[in-house]
Amino acid sequence: MARIICIDFGLKRCGLAVTDPLQIIVSALDTVDNSQLMAFLEKYFTQEKVEKMVIGMPVHKDGNATHLKPHIDTFVEKFKKKWPDIETDFADEQFSSAEARDIIWQMGVTQKKRRDKSLTDKISAVIILQRYLKHI
Repeated sequence: MARIICIDFGLKRCGLAVTDPLQIIVSALDTVDNSQLMAFLEKYFTQEKVEKMVIGMPVHKDGNATHLKPHIDTFVEKFKKKWPDIETDFADEQFSSAEARDIIWQMGVTQKKRRDKSLTDKISAVIILQRYLKHI
C-alpha cells in the first residue's frame, strides 16, 4: 500500500496531512506556502509512495462551494497533469478549522502559538483526512 496525502487548501498557505503506508494512522505533515505547494509535493513524492491525494473542499452551510473552488480546480488540473497516476478525491472540510482551533486550545497550547495559523492548517488537514478515512 501507499500513503494518502491530504491538503487543506488555502490562498496563502496549505496544511498537509498524510497516512502511514498502511493507511491506518493520520499525521500532520507540514504547512506550505501556496506558491511552494507543487515544489513541496514533487520533493515529497520522490521520497514517499503516495497513491491518493484528498483535498478539503470548502462549502457553505447550504452546500454550495465557496470562492476557493475555482482556485482548487486550477490546482487539481495542474496536479493531474504532473502526476496522472495519483488518484484525486475531495472531502468536505466544513468546520475543520474551528474544530482544529478547539483541539489546539484543549491541548493547552500557549496563546502566542495559537496565533500561528500554520498549526491550525496542519491540524485541519488531519481532521479532513480522518473524516475521509472514517476514523472518527
